[in-house]
Amino acid sequence: MRKLLLQNIWNARGSYLLIAPFMIVFTLFIVVPIVIAIGYSFFSFNAISPPKFIGWDNFLAIFTQDRIFLQHAIPNTFKFAIIVGPIGYLLSFLLAWLIHQVSKKVRDYFTLAIYIPSLSAGVALTVVWLVLFSGDRIGYLNHFLLSVGLLDEPVLWLQNPKHFMNIMIIVSLWSSMGVGFLAMLAGLDTVNRELYEAGSIDGISNRLQEIIYITIPAIKPQMLFGAIMAVVGTLKAGQIGTLLASGTITPQYSGHLMINHIDDFAFTRFELGYASALSVILLIIVFATTKLSFAIFGSKE
Repeated sequence: MRKLLLQNIWNARGSYLLIAPFMIVFTLFIVVPIVIAIGYSFFSFNAISPPKFIGWDNFLAIFTQDRIFLQHAIPNTFKFAIIVGPIGYLLSFLLAWLIHQVSKKVRDYFTLAIYIPSLSAGVALTVVWLVLFSGDRIGYLNHFLLSVGLLDEPVLWLQNPKHFMNIMIIVSLWSSMGVGFLAMLAGLDTVNRELYEAGSIDGISNRLQEIIYITIPAIKPQMLFGAIMAVVGTLKAGQIGTLLASGTITPQYSGHLMINHIDDFAFTRFELGYASALSVILLIIVFATTKLSFAIFGSKE
């Protein structure tokens, strides 16, 4: 059996050579860190003293003693992901479909305009959103609401926990048109136009029916890729909250997500074992939601 396996590998040595660079990088930067994180999750480790094996104590502490994790990080993460993920995904498909309807001469300009915010979200937060939600009278939103008489005094938008998560969601949706959006747009170009002609003969009478019965089934791989990117992007989000809060903890942990909790224990408290346990929990959540995406958009092929 082993001899046959080695013979098959040798016969396909050219293919293995071609995928070797990807497999090496994937192993070094994905597989190895995951294995190390899982290993450290069973240790108490502060990056200075030797790791001390403590078994399941980190996980028990997370689910029984970590009030911030239970009351803020988990609820905030799921609220953020449930709203930003599906809505951002639907917006990506809708905008990709709308852009695909325009002339090819101007399509690239619309694509660039929608895609750029996902590349420069940090700069845009500083230049646009922080000024828009500034808590003084000069802030664009306060100035507008005061000028039309909807406010009597300025509102501290970014210091008020009632508003902070909603602002995070708005900013995240604005910058969510990333590679998933580009994949869907590219997928729309691959749809065979003859399918629409055949559909019209079979009784499809409007654009909505075309989208449901022809477009979406035809670009299922791109839809799956977009769904996975939306899931991973929302669950690992955290930078937006810290940027809006100017690098500090969000007001009363109102924008505290799981990735912020991991960063707090890893890079502020240097409790790397505990942070690794949190990372393993996040990895399990990402894996579960990714499997759900495969169940919805995947196919036997």
